[in-house]
Amino acid sequence: MKKEKILVSACLLGINCKYDGTSNKNEKILKLAKNYILIPVCPEILGGLSIPREPAEQKGKRVITKSGKDVTKYFEKGAKEVLKICKILKIKKAILKQKSPSCGCGKIYDGTFSGRLIKGDGVTAKLLKRNKIKIFTEEDI
Repeated sequence: MKKEKILVSACLLGINCKYDGTSNKNEKILKLAKNYILIPVCPEILGGLSIPREPAEQKGKRVITKSGKDVTKYFEKGAKEVLKICKILKIKKAILKQKSPSCGCGKIYDGTFSGRLIKGDGVTAKLLKRNKIKIFTEEDI
């Protein structure tokens, strides 16, 4: 019997791709590898950003770094690349990093770099939802 493929934010699998060069390794998600094929992705890296990189948050429809640089095009490119992977591999489910400007689902940081959360979705989460891919976060697992 074929295992279902699930797209997963690479940082949740222990890959050091966060903006600060660390990960958000999550043991519960790693254990899913027993029953599923986990496909790691980092939309920010796929969009052309480096590790490490300046922290960024969504402010309206833009993604802005802490110093004020607009990096929206990188986030949009990364989201499109992630969607391509989902289509090629026929992936219907994703586990994405909550609160991220790319992957956040349901809540993201407000763009003030104050730690305050607002309702919203990251750039990649939004695109995947529009394409009928069911999104979960590490908080759902």
